[in-house]
Amino acid sequence: MTESIYYLIMGIVLGTVAGISPGPLLALVISQTLRFGRKEGIKVAIAPLIGDLPIILAAVFLIAGLANYDKILAIIALAGAAFLVYLSYECLAAKKFDLKKSNTDGKSLQKGIITNMLNPHPYLFWFSVGSPIILKSYSISLLAIILFIFGFYFCLVGSKAAVAFSVDKSRKFFKSSVYFYIIKFLGILLLVFAILYINDALEYLA
Repeated sequence: MTESIYYLIMGIVLGTVAGISPGPLLALVISQTLRFGRKEGIKVAIAPLIGDLPIILAAVFLIAGLANYDKILAIIALAGAAFLVYLSYECLAAKKFDLKKSNTDGKSLQKGIITNMLNPHPYLFWFSVGSPIILKSYSISLLAIILFIFGFYFCLVGSKAAVAFSVDKSRKFFKSSVYFYIIKFLGILLLVFAILYINDALEYLA
């Protein structure tokens, strides 16, 4: 049970980072909220629940086929660590939001799904970070997988929806110091997870 809770915590941290980090989907959440209200922003926030499923299935299927190749898994783990370092850098270097690239007409859910599917981050995350976590947690228990996915998407969608609510009430929230302190703190946590991935890579090579 303790190990399963570890995967829940990992899902919560990674999901929160993905949810509030600057990027096209969050910019679209804010843009649609400012133009049409929080209901449209929330529609964008739930887009990953629909668009990520084929990405997850493809990633887990392909990575599982490499389960007996430790050197390849070590490379994947290092790639995952590198991606987490990159996400950490984005968090720590974040200064302001740019909404210029966001669309502002209707059909928020459709736009959210398309934005998510065309964003390289979900692919990079599930192929280099997410699917190895799922496969590793599978060796512990089904509960560990469920808790990781639940924690990840609850915080991914929940944090984006929270931004929509906050922006709807106070348009200055996404420029506030609190918002950026949270991002920078999560950036540090990502570095911790990157170190854990490097450790996994060394274990595979051993």
